[in-house]
Amino acid sequence: MMLSDRVQDHVARPRNRGEMADANRVGVAGVPGDGPFVKIWLLTESDTILKASYDTNGCPSSVGCSSALCELAMGRTMEKMKLLQPRELELYLGGLPEGKGYYADLAIQALRSAMEEK
Repeated sequence: MMLSDRVQDHVARPRNRGEMADANRVGVAGVPGDGPFVKIWLLTESDTILKASYDTNGCPSSVGCSSALCELAMGRTMEKMKLLQPRELELYLGGLPEGKGYYADLAIQALRSAMEEK
């Protein structure tokens, strides 16, 4: 399977990539500098995610998953985002190539880590 149109769009035009200066939460999954990783920054107020950004050293599937996840998270509650499963992110993206589902899991792990950070 090739990259879906939605993943290709996020790879070509990544949304919200890079460190967020005004973030009040941060989460990491994987080990930066030692294999695939995703780092997610959040700006939250009460239970609402106002802004989300990410960084990853991963492949196009990792960029697509991280970019889409940040886009999905903004404006939603942390309570709702804690329920999101990796398979749901994959389906939203129109699927991922075989063996790349790990990147949906990695992105969601980083988001959950950020939501639990305080």
